[in-house]
Order: sequence, then C-alpha cells, then structure tokens
Amino acid sequence: MPKYLIQASYQAAGAKGLTGYGGSKRRDAASKAINAAAGKVEAFHFASGEHDAYVVVDLLPDKVSAPAASLAINASGMVRTTTTILLTPEDIDAATKTTAPYRTPGQRADARTEPQSAGSELR
Repeated sequence: MPKYLIQASYQAAGAKGLTGYGGSKRRDAASKAINAAAGKVEAFHFASGEHDAYVVVDLLPDKVSAPAASLAINASGMVRTTTTILLTPEDIDAATKTTAPYRTPGQRADARTEPQSAGSELR
C-alpha cells in the first residue's frame, strides 16, 4: 500500500476542540476517517511548529482514497491538511532507471537529443 504523510494544522475552532477533548480522541477520529477510506494509520504525532500534527497512513493504491480522506478532513473547517505521497528507497531506485524525454524551455521541438535518465547529470 502506498504511504502518505498528512500534515495537519488546526484552525482556531479545531484547536479549541483539541484542548477540550484531548489528543487521543483526535488520533482516534483521524484513524476512523482513514479506516473509512480503506487505509490504516501507521503513526500519529503532535508537534510544535508549522504544523500541529503529522500522520503517516497506508492507503489502498487507487486515485481516490487519499483525496477522499483529505476532503473529509478539510471540509470540517477545523483543520487544514497537506497530503504527500511517501516513496521508499526502492521506489527511487526504480525512478532512476526510468527515462523520460524532456525538452528544456527554449529548445526547438525538432532538436534531436537523447532522453536523460532521471539519475543522469543535468547541464
């Protein structure tokens, strides 16, 4: 299953709810939302700084599970989230072996260039 990092920032009303109910209940509510999207919370941590909570989740490999969970959470208006897919070192190994043709800005479309592999030196 793909892993995602959800970074959550509580809005004023969300922070007020957090102080009233505590962190364990928020973790449980997040787990319930992720479970409803056929996923599993792997880790949930509160933090000080730019974001109030960091959650690592496993979600089924489809295009809609992560956005569905994000929409449900953000629709509350109590929290704003950012969701980032996490990649394993093996995912990056595979990416470095994959070539993608790329035309740099200003390069003529008919210019003949060899596709660069993701791991090759850029000039």
